[in-house]
Amino acid sequence: MIKFVVLNMDASLTWPYRQRDNDYSDAGRHFDTNRYHVRRNGNEKRQRQRKNLVLKASELTPNELTPMIPARLVIATRESRLAMWQAEHVRARLAALYPQCSVEILGMTTRGDQILDRALSKVGGKGLFVKELEVAMEEGRADLAVHSLKDVPMELPDGFALAAILEREDPRDAFVSNDYASLAELPHGAVVGTSSLRRQSLIAARYPHLTILPLRGNLDTRLGKLDRGDYAAIILAAAGLKRLGLASRIRAVLAPEDSLPAAGQGAMAIEVRAGRADGIDMTALLAPLNHADTAHAVTAERKVSKIFGGSCQIPLAAFATVEGEQMRLRAMVATPDGARMASADVSGPSSAPELLGERVAELLRGQDAAGILASCAVTPDNHEGLAPHA
Repeated sequence: MIKFVVLNMDASLTWPYRQRDNDYSDAGRHFDTNRYHVRRNGNEKRQRQRKNLVLKASELTPNELTPMIPARLVIATRESRLAMWQAEHVRARLAALYPQCSVEILGMTTRGDQILDRALSKVGGKGLFVKELEVAMEEGRADLAVHSLKDVPMELPDGFALAAILEREDPRDAFVSNDYASLAELPHGAVVGTSSLRRQSLIAARYPHLTILPLRGNLDTRLGKLDRGDYAAIILAAAGLKRLGLASRIRAVLAPEDSLPAAGQGAMAIEVRAGRADGIDMTALLAPLNHADTAHAVTAERKVSKIFGGSCQIPLAAFATVEGEQMRLRAMVATPDGARMASADVSGPSSAPELLGERVAELLRGQDAAGILASCAVTPDNHEGLAPHA
């Protein structure tokens, strides 16, 4: 026996394009209503004509029912060159998916962009880069915000959600210098700049003869400080350099074994406001941009970070890789000087990323991770610079 599903739909809202009465297009897939029984209301001149489409249930799939598409979408973003590149990338992807929708960008300056004379660990951490964008969404000035996932707090405010995680760029750290080819070549007392307590602790542990100083500002500002001689070398995320066409500035890429990446490093996230009044499902709209393997990997990483109160105020790394149905998750916590460190390396099903994160966190706890992080909390602004060890 054939079962039928009867859908009462407004054709002007449900399908992106109307080419002719018997041909509807859905992202390159076509619906020919000659295949189905169509009953018209009879009033062809009504602006919002309604149709009853009777579809065989066996032929009805979720992909054949596209989300309602707004006429206009506004992307909120920081105004740095890298942030604007990321927003333009998302805008181009959305424009290709929904050409009938006008996609615009709203550039904004966040408090994190304004405070450049102090370490993030001292002035508030990750939330400094996203708050203003969330306010724009809350006030209806923007529909979505594009972030570097590494900058997104582990806990989002009520009413906000991460709707999509885009495919990851190179997640590794990059060594950048005008005079030296690697960290190992730097002479005693050479100054290395980094914005990260995680990087500081890892460098201090392996190269105690180096001086590590904080490095703030956007990517171009940091490179400018290197070029004018403030630092012998700086450590940056490889992803940002590659996205901006600056891969030639990279002298060496640091392997995860030497510099384990931060949770979410190299991944872009799209944040939305839940429960829109107009009924538009932003999560469904953004679903084609979501990359499943990346989403699973960063979910595991962020679980570890969340368990330990992950922020810019603690040296914590978490990095997952997915191979088929298996995931490998590595993590570490350390003191800023690298003197104490705990690490874990676990593999398991990629379908259970949060469980894997919990297992790794438990292994870290068994190595006194709580004690290590407690020592960091005593001096939360420990990023004021480490002199070389005697």
